[in-house]
Amino acid sequence: MIVSGIDIVVQKSKRKTVSIFIERDGSVSARVPEKLSDEEIKEILKAKEYQIFKNLAEWTQLNENVVEREYVNGQSFLYLGRNYRLKLVEDKLKGVQFIRNTFLLNKADKHKAKELFVKFYKDKLSNKIQPIVERYKGQLGVEPNDIKVMELQNRWASCTPRGNVNFHWKCAMAPIDVLHYIVVHELAHLIHINHSSAFWNEVDKILPNYEDQVNWLKINGVGMDL
Repeated sequence: MIVSGIDIVVQKSKRKTVSIFIERDGSVSARVPEKLSDEEIKEILKAKEYQIFKNLAEWTQLNENVVEREYVNGQSFLYLGRNYRLKLVEDKLKGVQFIRNTFLLNKADKHKAKELFVKFYKDKLSNKIQPIVERYKGQLGVEPNDIKVMELQNRWASCTPRGNVNFHWKCAMAPIDVLHYIVVHELAHLIHINHSSAFWNEVDKILPNYEDQVNWLKINGVGMDL
């Protein structure tokens, strides 16, 4: 749907309010009540024009910090909130290794470096996410059906209607406190499927400083890429 010259992806669902999001790739999406007609949706989005342009301008400013990484000696890669250098070696290694605060990669595998880094992040996150989920599911009184680490495009995590909770492999780049927030956020969706005040109250009960983690993602999320 084109509104004020902006292509907005509209998603209808059983909700009461209209929420607008600037996705990590700069696209704009709106989640709206399914009962609204296209004309009503356009009117509401038109009324939110200032907010949309303000958020797009903010996204543009934040994306000035985009890091274009190359798989060469000395290039830094994020892991648990800190940057570590890559060293290409002659040693026969199985994929990407993280040893003594350095990423190691066989020179012969440079052509598939991105694929190997993704596998590294997936494996590490899979190991780290489970105990965090175990910790908070009890506090929230929820029981996720399944936990997966996968590619989620523009989302850090997602919660399906069936109770499956998925995490983007890029979450392994975030500090551990931010990772805890992402887990709590998604588990809270097993109680409240929307982002209502009740949902945020649930998050706040577990993590009173959650806004610090939201801000970290907002500022640094653009750098969490390969």
